[in-house]
Amino acid sequence: MRSIKLVLVFFVFAINATGQGYNHQWLLGNYYFLQDPKGRMFIDNNSITLQTEFRKMPFLGTQANISDANGNLLMASNGIWIANATGDTMLNGGGLNPSPFTSNWMFGLPLGFGNVMLPFPGDSNSIVLFHKTLWATLSPTKVGIYYSKINLALDGGLGGLVVKNDTILVDTLSFGIGACRQGNGRDWWVVAMRDRNPEIYSFLLSPNGIDTMFVQPTGFLSNRYGNVSPLVFSQDGKKLICCAPRDQGSGGSVANGSVLIFDFDRCTGLISNMNSIEVSPTSYLWGLAISPSGNYAYACNSNYIFQINMNNMSVSTVAQFDGFISPPGDPCCATTFWSMYLAANGKIYVTSGSSVQHLTVINYPDSAGLACDVQQHSIDLIDYLHLRSVPNHPNYYLGCDTTLGCPCLTTGIEELVGHEFRFKVAPNPTNGNFKITYLLPQNQPGQLEVFDINGRRIYEMNLPHWSTMQEVILPKSISRGVYNCVIKSGGDRGSSKVVVYRE
Repeated sequence: MRSIKLVLVFFVFAINATGQGYNHQWLLGNYYFLQDPKGRMFIDNNSITLQTEFRKMPFLGTQANISDANGNLLMASNGIWIANATGDTMLNGGGLNPSPFTSNWMFGLPLGFGNVMLPFPGDSNSIVLFHKTLWATLSPTKVGIYYSKINLALDGGLGGLVVKNDTILVDTLSFGIGACRQGNGRDWWVVAMRDRNPEIYSFLLSPNGIDTMFVQPTGFLSNRYGNVSPLVFSQDGKKLICCAPRDQGSGGSVANGSVLIFDFDRCTGLISNMNSIEVSPTSYLWGLAISPSGNYAYACNSNYIFQINMNNMSVSTVAQFDGFISPPGDPCCATTFWSMYLAANGKIYVTSGSSVQHLTVINYPDSAGLACDVQQHSIDLIDYLHLRSVPNHPNYYLGCDTTLGCPCLTTGIEELVGHEFRFKVAPNPTNGNFKITYLLPQNQPGQLEVFDINGRRIYEMNLPHWSTMQEVILPKSISRGVYNCVIKSGGDRGSSKVVVYRE
């Protein structure tokens, strides 16, 4: 059952710690003024916590954020500026994405998946922001990709930009940026898509910076500009999906919205074996997501959510917009579908194209058909409204894949080395409710087992590979004492003691 807690705060401060990539926070709210409430969602296990706050930064579509290994937010960007952990403008963090579109724009870029934050390979003190902007004064509209680099040691540990707005590419690009760990477990592939007769640009981020760039044809023919597609990788990095529309003909209306599905080679960055699945015959597709196992993909237009079986490429309609207006009684805005976000709890959250008070959730995205359980407008934000944006969080925990021919170059800064699980229990002692943090080897699923002093197993739970934190609630029948917590994945094990007291 979904658990939501509401906490009212004025400012939220975070404490920097080493190790980046934690992906359990989502910043919500699209009002610009400081006096207008906004919020954030903390996502753990099967629960979410909603927190109301008075934050400066709003979002209209573009959202990147990244936290440390303990879940403390380090920074965020809406495509116009970068906020540090206190919510203020980061040192040298203003003036992102210079273009005619952004010069007098304060609210945040309206591009879905328009930026992404990545740990710089081999450097625990640096974050790289890849970000896009629009030249709306040109026809067809040009999109630029920029590169900025943040040093977390500057400004007393709040960070500052040491490289800003370094232009990588300007072209007729679709909106999204995708990212996936390279097969060596250290570097990053960053991808973007050229609009009209789409092609995939690939960039390799290594300790040398951007040292590889190439473009690949997709084989999909389209004569239409204006594609808004995100680019989404499966959690194992073996699949890449995006959308592409076509013109109907002389009338110029959209004839179909197709999902393009590729195999992706994490070692070389090459795409192959494209499947084109038409799922929306009469309208654009806005949102995309892939289930945690990679067995199902999801796409949506404004009125429908579609599920694609990735094994046989069959398509099912799993939701139709039910007409709900948000807030209730306000004639403004319908809770139609827009962006999708696979969160750290394995659920997929769906935003709306208008500013609304509610979010939709797909509770079981690895279940076929209607069993995936789409719950429309089931999350009530209560104090604030949200529009379109979701975090662009790649799988920060993806490890090496030496079967592809790449050497394993993990450094121990962001990734697991050897059999180190980085397994922690907090708080300790505990009344029986605690959280564990961990990093599973090679991005494999794991298991937690709790044993008493006699070696009897008194609790167990599965650990998903897309998360590094889980909440543990021991049964009330378990008495006070010292217990041994064991984490397992494959043939590897780690352990930690926990003291349970009962009041």
